[in-house]
Amino acid sequence: MTRAEKTQLIEDLAVQLKESEYFYITDSSALSVENVNKLRRQFFENGIQMKVVKNTLMRKALESLPEEKNIGGLYDSLKGPTSILFTEVANAPAKILKEFRKTHEKPVLKAAYIDTDVFIGDDQIGPLSELKSKEDLLGDVIGLLQSPAKNVLSALQSGSQTLAGLVKALEERGADN
Repeated sequence: MTRAEKTQLIEDLAVQLKESEYFYITDSSALSVENVNKLRRQFFENGIQMKVVKNTLMRKALESLPEEKNIGGLYDSLKGPTSILFTEVANAPAKILKEFRKTHEKPVLKAAYIDTDVFIGDDQIGPLSELKSKEDLLGDVIGLLQSPAKNVLSALQSGSQTLAGLVKALEERGADN
C-alpha cells in the first residue's frame, strides 16, 4: 500500500469515526472464513458495517478526531487483530456479538464507543446489549409524560360520572318532595 493510499484510508476512516456516534472495536481473528462470513451477514442484515483495519492506521485516524469525542481510552485496545463495527443503533452489535458468542469463542470485544463514553473489555458485551436505543428511550419518556395526563383524564371522566349521578340523585329527591 502506497503512502498516498494509506493517507486516504486514514482520512476516510477519520471521517467515518467523526460522524459515528457508536462504534465497536473487536478481535475476530481465528474465526473460520465460514464463521466470519456468517457474522458479516448478520451485521449487514442489521445495518452494521464491519471493517478490518491496521492498528497504526486506526490510531492515526483516532488522533485526528476532536478532543470532545473523548476517545483517549480507546488507544490501549489497539493491539492485535482489529475490526471496527460502525452502527446507527448503540446496542445492535453487542446483541449480535452476545448471541454469536453462545456458540463461538470470538469475536472478542476490545472496546466500544457509545456517544462519548468508552467501554473497555469483553465483559462489557452484556451491559452494552441491554442498552436501550434512542427510540426505546423516547418511547419510555413519552409514556411517562402521557401517564399523568391519562390519570387526570380518567379522574375527570370518573368525576363527571360521579357528579352526574349526584345531580340525578338530587333531582329524584327534589321530585319526591
